[in-house]
Amino acid sequence: MPESHHADIRSLDLFSEMEESNFKALMRGSYVQNFPQRIELIMEGESSDFLHVVLSGSVDLYSCWNDQETSMATIRPVSTFILAATIKDAPYLMSARTLEKSRIALIPSQDVRAIFDIDAAFARAIVNELAQCYRTVVKNTKDLKLRSSLERLANYLLRQHNKTGSSVIDLSMEKRRLASFLGMTPENLSRAFKGLSPFGVTVSGSQIKIGDVETLEAFAKPSVLIDNMQS
Repeated sequence: MPESHHADIRSLDLFSEMEESNFKALMRGSYVQNFPQRIELIMEGESSDFLHVVLSGSVDLYSCWNDQETSMATIRPVSTFILAATIKDAPYLMSARTLEKSRIALIPSQDVRAIFDIDAAFARAIVNELAQCYRTVVKNTKDLKLRSSLERLANYLLRQHNKTGSSVIDLSMEKRRLASFLGMTPENLSRAFKGLSPFGVTVSGSQIKIGDVETLEAFAKPSVLIDNMQS
């Protein structure tokens, strides 16, 4: 792997505290590859040969069953996927494809497991990241099981508002993918947007405007135990 990419990877919490010699050992067996848009990177059920790091572009994590497909998450730079399969030496539970031209670092899973066994700081960082992933999964499950489709959409918009500080939200994904991520059909998503109009939400293409944040919050009832994905 070119050393020009080392700093980006080293800056991740996962790698920032590990021994320099161990980091260099990981990088020696790693490489960077550029992928065009909509290229399949991994398929669920395959063995986890590499830990992937998104250096540029974006990646869609998705899953399929019985001719149904759902979007699980969008990975943006600089971040890893799928760590749990790498550590357990288990098959991938999700597939991944590029959403745009992307640069991906591939770190051999066997090297990650070997360094995990000898580098305490790296092992702690992995445990912390897996714990964060677990908590995020629990929050997503609560969002899906405890809220109606209208409430899920309202809270998604409020999370985007809190992230950007703007009441005008430019959707970063196609509405079809957003519907899948929120656990609804595109038709239900369209109806949900219309259902939020009494609470000040207006739609113009991919641009969403929240006219009255307090009114939307009163309806959505956001919770830090569901909507704070960073804790």
